[in-house]
Amino acid sequence: VLSIICLAVPAWADFQAGMDANNRGDYATALREWRPLAEQGDALAQYNLGVLYRKGRGVPQDDVQARQWYAKAAAQGQAKAQFNLGTLYFNGEGVPKDYQQALRWFRLAADQGEALAQTKIAIMYDDGQGVPHDIVQAYKWYSLAATNGDKPAPQLRDSIANQMTPAQIAEAQKLAREWKPKGK
Repeated sequence: VLSIICLAVPAWADFQAGMDANNRGDYATALREWRPLAEQGDALAQYNLGVLYRKGRGVPQDDVQARQWYAKAAAQGQAKAQFNLGTLYFNGEGVPKDYQQALRWFRLAADQGEALAQTKIAIMYDDGQGVPHDIVQAYKWYSLAATNGDKPAPQLRDSIANQMTPAQIAEAQKLAREWKPKGK
């Protein structure tokens, strides 16, 4: 047990050194601290490298590199990486635009309570992007996102409520109450 702790503490210290550097805008140091961890399979370091490449912090902006790092972290269940990967597919940045892939990654993040992913799913239903236009589903997802703290979600939900019958609203509210993440 002690040897596991001794190996984990330096990795956490390196990760934290990367966070500290990132927070003060020293992206080159953050990159130096996180890259070895990411290459060893650390999902949080992989996600953070993806962010550096996505925003061009300490490296040239590169959505293809961002996608590669997000994909590694997302495959390990890192919800923010899943959301960001979905966003790349939704917008066609660093990958061809693919609403089905976007929805897949948003759903995995949403199943972990990622409010922004829930809002994106709602928008997809509201606009009929990659899914059939369905205001009941949109209302449900906006409600879930609002519950999980996405600030625009309540206003977006209330906006589509103006287009809905009381029966549709009641159905959407019931669906939101009954919703359980897949696999749970």
